[in-house]
Amino acid sequence: MQNLWSKKMSESFMKQYPIVADMPFQRRRCWNYENGCILTAFERMWVETGESRYLEYIQRNMDLFVQPDGSIETYRLEDYNIDQINQGKALFVLYEQIGDERYRLAIETLMTQLKGHPRTSEGGLWHKKIYPYQMWLDGVYMSSPFITKYARTFHAPEWFDDAAHEIVLMEKAARDPRTGLLYHGWDESREQRWADPSSGCSPHIWGRAMGWYMMAVVDVLDDLPRKHPKRGLIIGLFYRLAEAVIRVQDEATGMWYQVMDQVSREGNYVEASGSAMLVYALAKGARLGYLGKESFKAAQKGFNGLLEYSVEQDDDGSYHLNHICSVAGLGGKPYRDGSYAYYISEPTRRDDPKGYAPFILACLELEQN
Repeated sequence: MQNLWSKKMSESFMKQYPIVADMPFQRRRCWNYENGCILTAFERMWVETGESRYLEYIQRNMDLFVQPDGSIETYRLEDYNIDQINQGKALFVLYEQIGDERYRLAIETLMTQLKGHPRTSEGGLWHKKIYPYQMWLDGVYMSSPFITKYARTFHAPEWFDDAAHEIVLMEKAARDPRTGLLYHGWDESREQRWADPSSGCSPHIWGRAMGWYMMAVVDVLDDLPRKHPKRGLIIGLFYRLAEAVIRVQDEATGMWYQVMDQVSREGNYVEASGSAMLVYALAKGARLGYLGKESFKAAQKGFNGLLEYSVEQDDDGSYHLNHICSVAGLGGKPYRDGSYAYYISEPTRRDDPKGYAPFILACLELEQN
């Protein structure tokens, strides 16, 4: 495995960033979804290689926050922020492999949030307490794979239903019938300035939001029982969405644009995190038989584009991933209006886990074929 991209990128990240929460662009060390992204990638590295240093990296980073009573430093349940669930995915492998009770208690801490989390009228999870009646594609990735893993681990089948419902509801609310792609966010109340008064959807298709949703679906299917009544529907939605994603893949680079419904507009650019997420989801979906050969071909093309346009090696031998959008959201202060001008105005940065982690996952998928 020495010369594989998954290995080179993982080893480079661990050497440069022994504590992911201390990366230079982090304002302070805290429990957050970005940590969870890279820890999920390293869990998969541990599964594929059996090399203990990946599990040790996960434990070292998680033990900064998880207390003996299951409480989590810097986490606030009362914020009802769906992003905060994502780092909790790494608790399952630690509990299964190490057996320390505090990891199980921390899982239950996060489940307490989900049990009381505010929801739309049809039962969809609000993105945050401060964003009432809003569902974002990002939030499906933050919550649904955690929920299905909890359902499987602790034999709680009602939570399979909850995760499946979240996926189906988000797709129904956010789908653009013209392109088949999904809008970044949906406001049931239609109160936000960014919300279309008729549909409630935000104005544009953001590449990374599409990536979040596609990754969520393919990861949820890992744990959703084969006999679950919505499994076939979810696979069908995934297949239809993959076709839409492939239609807007950039022919020249194989990557995907920051704003996917405005590919020829001035200022738009091929963006690394959304591209890596889509490569991972398409490749994994093809490997597991949910998608066809055309999805694997698109994934391979996208992966080659990432290698050519976004991967860089410094003089010290370290590897990096460039052209990662730093962040993009809706509403808040200052107000983010979801316009094209807003999405392309957000800066890009290097090695952000939101891009680096799915690139490692994409490497692992392409290396299996």
